[in-house]
Amino acid sequence: MIIFFKALIVVPITLLPILNPIAIAPIFLSMTGPLEPPLANRLAKRIALNCFFLLIGAIFVGSYVLDFFGISLPIVRVAGGVVVAMAGWKLLNDQGQDNLRNSVAASHGGTWSREELRKRSFYPFSFPLTVGPGTIAASVTLGTQMPHKPVDWIITGVASLLGVLLTSLVIYLCYRFARNMERMLGDVGAIVLLRLSAFILLCIGIEIGWAGVSDLLGDLKLR
Repeated sequence: MIIFFKALIVVPITLLPILNPIAIAPIFLSMTGPLEPPLANRLAKRIALNCFFLLIGAIFVGSYVLDFFGISLPIVRVAGGVVVAMAGWKLLNDQGQDNLRNSVAASHGGTWSREELRKRSFYPFSFPLTVGPGTIAASVTLGTQMPHKPVDWIITGVASLLGVLLTSLVIYLCYRFARNMERMLGDVGAIVLLRLSAFILLCIGIEIGWAGVSDLLGDLKLR
C-alpha cells in the first residue's frame, strides 16, 4: 500500500508544476478566440484525453524509445527547453491584441469543423503547449524509476496510471473553466495573467534547458 500511494502522489506532484495548466489556461483562451462554449468544452476534453495518453506513453514506453534512438534525457531537456522558451518569448512580445487570437477569430469565427478540432486538439494544444518536452522528460524519468520486481511494478504501474488520470482531470478542469476565470479577472486582469503566464513559460523553458546543459557539462567533467 505504501508503494501504491507513494506512486499515486509522486506523479501529479512531479508533473503538475511543469504542466502548470492554471498558467496555460489564458494562453489556451488566446489561441481559441471566440470559440463557442460547447465546442470549447469538447476541445478541453480532447486535450485532456490526448495529454493522458501522451503522459502514459512517456512513462511506460519513453525510456525504451530514447534507448532505441540513442537519445539521452539531457538532450531532450535542452531541446524541450528551447521550444518552451521560444513559445513563451513569442507570447510575451505580442503587441496589442494577441495575434493568435485575432488569426483564429478571423479564420474561424468561433466555429471549427470536427476534423479541425481533432487536429488542433493535439497540435498545438496538447503538444507542445500543455505536455511539452520538459513534461515528457519528467515523465520518462518517472518511468525509469519503476521497480523491477513484477508485483511492485504492477502496483506502481496502476498507481501511476491513476496519478496520470488525476493530472489529466486537473488539465480538463483548468481549460473547461478558463472562460469563467477570464470573466472573473476582466480584460485587464486577463491580459496581465496572459503576460505573466508567458513570462513563467519562458522561465520554465530556460530552467528545463539549463538542467539539460548542466547534466551534459557534468558528463563532460566525469570523462
